[in-house]
Amino acid sequence: MQIFEQIHFDSAPTFLAAWPGMGNVGLITIDYLRRKLDARPFAQIDMTPYFVPDSIVVKDGIAQFPELPTSTFYFSKSPDLIIFESNAQIPGREGITVIKTILELIEMFPVKRMFTFAAFAHAMSHDKTSEILISSNSAELLESLEIHDAHPMPDGYIAGLNGLLLGVAASRDKKAACLLGTIPSYATNLSYPKASLALVNYVSKILSFSIDTTELEEGVESIAQQFAVIEERIKEFMPSINKDEDEEIGEIDDEKIPHYVMEKIEKLFHEAAADRSKASELKSELDRWKIFELYEDRFLDLFREKK
Repeated sequence: MQIFEQIHFDSAPTFLAAWPGMGNVGLITIDYLRRKLDARPFAQIDMTPYFVPDSIVVKDGIAQFPELPTSTFYFSKSPDLIIFESNAQIPGREGITVIKTILELIEMFPVKRMFTFAAFAHAMSHDKTSEILISSNSAELLESLEIHDAHPMPDGYIAGLNGLLLGVAASRDKKAACLLGTIPSYATNLSYPKASLALVNYVSKILSFSIDTTELEEGVESIAQQFAVIEERIKEFMPSINKDEDEEIGEIDDEKIPHYVMEKIEKLFHEAAADRSKASELKSELDRWKIFELYEDRFLDLFREKK
């Protein structure tokens, strides 16, 4: 742990944190809050002992290890917040060690509540409002959050460090909750800022501060057409889906599941970025699902970048 600056708060700060996850919802949320609240870094976790790369990066034929992930603590005053942002999910024992390291720093301050941010995928259309679901290690905290137009998360699991934080925090009598924004089930591998907008609005309400959400709103509007086209493609391959505007995009048969298609396309983009010979397979997959126009600029960027 490296501490850059000793800080003090006038009141008990709230801790906010996020890691990579579905729809990139958590990181979009925490990054937006950090930037708009002018939060400043004051500490960082050295990730060297916890990060073991499972692949290498190839750039113009040159192989090298990927950059070490970052895990940084920021602080803001008015509101008093400690914000933690990390670009890596660390599994297993190392993940628990990371969570314990986070809590050791948090215990230096009179933090009473901790919130993490994530996504909850289910059957919904992109034009529906993202709802806020809550999973908490404290019945009292859960009840206090429900009165702000949120609902308990359905029975299930929270994977990764979001879940670990709640569990380890409970063992130390620390109240914590994961706030989840709902996203369409097909959008788990696409950035979904609409859920992040709902989370930013929610946390600003429960913590009583104001924040300009114009940038997020513009981001939601700019990709709305992309999601509309994706849903039309889904309906083409799923005639059983009612095309009435009030009908949600439901669960899809395993043989035609858009989630699988999107996962495969994202994997092919990743492979093509490292090996341009994969581009033809990627193009075939995009053409097969008639969505090449959605990804045309990104596809061409593979070759512009190399040039």
